[in-house]
Amino acid sequence: MGMTMTQKILAAHAGLPEVHAGDLIEAKLDIVLGNDVTTPVAIGEFEKAGFTEVFDKDKIVITLDHYTPCKDIKSAELCKIARDFAREQNITHFYDVGTVGIEHALLPEQGIVGPGDCVIGADSHTCTYGALGAFSTGVGSTDMAAGMASGLNWFKVPQAIKVELKGKLQPFVSGKDVILHLIGEIGVDGALYQSLEFTGEGVSELSMDDRFTISNMAIEAGGKNGIFPVDEKTIEYITNRFEREPVIFEADEDAEYARTVTIDLSELKPTVSLPHLPSNTKTVDEVAGMPIQQVVIGSCTNGRMSDMRAAAAIIKGKKVADGVRCIVIPATQDIYMECLEEGIIKTFIEAGCAVSTPTCGPCLGGHMGVMAAGERAVTTTNRNFVGRMGHTESEVILASPAVAAASAVAGCVACPEA
Repeated sequence: MGMTMTQKILAAHAGLPEVHAGDLIEAKLDIVLGNDVTTPVAIGEFEKAGFTEVFDKDKIVITLDHYTPCKDIKSAELCKIARDFAREQNITHFYDVGTVGIEHALLPEQGIVGPGDCVIGADSHTCTYGALGAFSTGVGSTDMAAGMASGLNWFKVPQAIKVELKGKLQPFVSGKDVILHLIGEIGVDGALYQSLEFTGEGVSELSMDDRFTISNMAIEAGGKNGIFPVDEKTIEYITNRFEREPVIFEADEDAEYARTVTIDLSELKPTVSLPHLPSNTKTVDEVAGMPIQQVVIGSCTNGRMSDMRAAAAIIKGKKVADGVRCIVIPATQDIYMECLEEGIIKTFIEAGCAVSTPTCGPCLGGHMGVMAAGERAVTTTNRNFVGRMGHTESEVILASPAVAAASAVAGCVACPEA
């Protein structure tokens, strides 16, 4: 029996001719990632185990993105632990305030990850890099510590679900709508410890930013990882970014899949996830008019340049509705600069939006947009669990940048219009 993309990458990094679903393997790591929340815990475990030196200073990435610029004394102390460690270990890829971006937008942008890589990160949305044809998955801080010390990690080889894409997206429909539709169809545990492998003619119709968004939220379906084939768009994206030689893997024709899910992109409509699960999906026209108090446009899911452009195109020349706070967070410094150069920041500010330096901030209820009881937000983030963005009696509706922007202007959940 042949192997899937994920299985081929894991076999190569384990030094094995083949692996099968359920196998336990030890694989070499290309990148080990942590942030300001998870890295200090990993450092504690690293030191407790008696390690004094990381396996490779060029293969560790530390991004201080969740609570920065530091919102309180505790977050400042955590960041100091990470800063001191990065300095002591001479970590090559260390990103602090002024250079930091939201980690899962930053690493692809900076060419740190690429096709064929095996990546772990102490953050569940590390699965984002599957958009580049890499195996990447989230782990706990203890695994991060072991990875920093040894450059190795144990994996149970996952089964795979084939997601066959066909057709072409309609106007105002994006990768966010694709992944919300999929999660609504299979559920938040529909891909539990499985690889979501995206295939079909529809893949070529998706931009790289669409693919990043889709891979990012594989975890919201319970997936171990989400992965796309490497094509011309992938190669174009990594050219002049990714300095290592890319390794391209393709699934075998006789690869074994647990199931196949087919999505016709042309039939999708703008979609939202209502509280309090990503699987609680409705098309926007089914729930339009729900009143809101806040909109957030940003995050590792939808803070990239195309997201900023999509939102700005809808908001331009309009005003954020009375009683609504609209917070915009470009995902990296480069994206922020590009927004400045294109006049997008001006568009947002003239409309009455608050524009932030790159940070995860409100996505996890950290800062820059925490909600009170009884408040409801439309947001381009990835989770809408109880209390995710503040008070346990607040509500989060997940949406695309286009829907979020339209909702900010309307003052309620709204469909974008031409």
